[in-house]
Amino acid sequence: MPTSPSPYYNEMHDAEGAVRTIYQRYARWLQGLPEASLERKSAEAELLFRRLGITFAVYGEADGGERLIPFDMVPRIFGAEEWRRLEQGIKQRVRALNAFLHDIYHDREIVKAGIVSTHQVLDNAMYRPEMQGVDLPNQVYAQIAGIDLVRVAQNDFYVLEDNLRTPSGVSYMLENRKTMMRLFPELFAMHAVEPVEHYPQMLLDTLRESAPSYATDPVIVVLTPGAYNSAYFEHAFLASQMGVELVEGQDLFVDQSRVYMHTTEGPQQVHVIYRRVDDDFLDPLAFRPDSMLGVPGLFDAYRAGHVALANGVGTGVADDKSTYLFVPDMIRFYLGETPILSNVPTWRLSQADELGYVLEHLSELVVKEVQGSGGYGMLVGPTSTKAEIEAYRQRILSGPENFIAQPTLALSACPTLVEAGVAPRHVDLRPFVLSGKDIRLVPGGLTRVALREGSLVVNSSQGGGTKDTWVLED
Repeated sequence: MPTSPSPYYNEMHDAEGAVRTIYQRYARWLQGLPEASLERKSAEAELLFRRLGITFAVYGEADGGERLIPFDMVPRIFGAEEWRRLEQGIKQRVRALNAFLHDIYHDREIVKAGIVSTHQVLDNAMYRPEMQGVDLPNQVYAQIAGIDLVRVAQNDFYVLEDNLRTPSGVSYMLENRKTMMRLFPELFAMHAVEPVEHYPQMLLDTLRESAPSYATDPVIVVLTPGAYNSAYFEHAFLASQMGVELVEGQDLFVDQSRVYMHTTEGPQQVHVIYRRVDDDFLDPLAFRPDSMLGVPGLFDAYRAGHVALANGVGTGVADDKSTYLFVPDMIRFYLGETPILSNVPTWRLSQADELGYVLEHLSELVVKEVQGSGGYGMLVGPTSTKAEIEAYRQRILSGPENFIAQPTLALSACPTLVEAGVAPRHVDLRPFVLSGKDIRLVPGGLTRVALREGSLVVNSSQGGGTKDTWVLED
């Protein structure tokens, strides 16, 4: 794997400490800023976020309270040329993942070709046999995808994971930009920054393209589990931005394989549901009978083609961390192309020889649950105690097939406002990809930053923050 000459790639400064070209104008502005100015602006941003209610809940904590996601005032900056390459690689990847999902629920050509095993598909906990043979508009299963990227050198980006079920965080991307434009209008006068505020309209267009063909003016809703969900702010935010209704399961009902919404003027047919409810809870008649979050009969309406779900049922097979290993092969198989973006080298613990290597090197590796998310349930070997490593070893031994392992990457770092001033902190990037008749995304995405010095864990649930991501125009 390519490495930087220093322990990590600093996106603002080169190895000699000189400011890289892409950051030079910003650096000059920052240097001329009074020391206390950023701190005052940071406090102002926090107040704005509190007024807007931009919070998230952390599951499993005793107080069950909501938190602000820390917002960093220093933007992350990309040039137009490097963004174009990333954009091409991201679109290529999402196109292949949607092709894979269509294939495994139809002819399974990739299985017949011996590239992916029957076990990998049929025994995957996220596989939904009920979806076999179901045809979806545009053959798209994941209308909304979040592709997590990490950088290790100037032109070396790796895909860390694919999020195809209910990827979250786009509301923070949009609010971060609005906040930066409000607090630092002079920066946007100095820099030609590609816009992101049209994302809600792009999302609405994508959802419309998923509607049944007979719906000339489709009715779209956002389905939320309710106000106690950790991402409820985002559900309400996106519904408001798109100008559509935010609903819970009790607001909908099914009649004659069609979905209707209760309104003050009587029932109204719904054609597209942007659902933020997991598969298991969508329909108590088809999946978990104890679910109070879904709509009885919804899956029958979906199979009949009278309502579209975004994302589709059963997409979790493709963002399983063991399936992740095969995405480069999917690109070659379905698209006949060479992958533009690489996977992080990954060990499959279901393989005896790879398991042996990982168990011997736990202190050096990152180990993840195959179906984990949010930074939970993972081991970061270099920052773990001997007791934590040994406890995790026992977890692995009780079910090796439930884990994968990866090297501890030297994630790139961006300038970040911390207590001591502006200092480098490690970051990743989640662009949000929309798939309808075409694949599109806004320039940039959500940059997540590990605020603790030396930390590589950027998840908000694990103490990370976010920052605005700029793509400069040519």
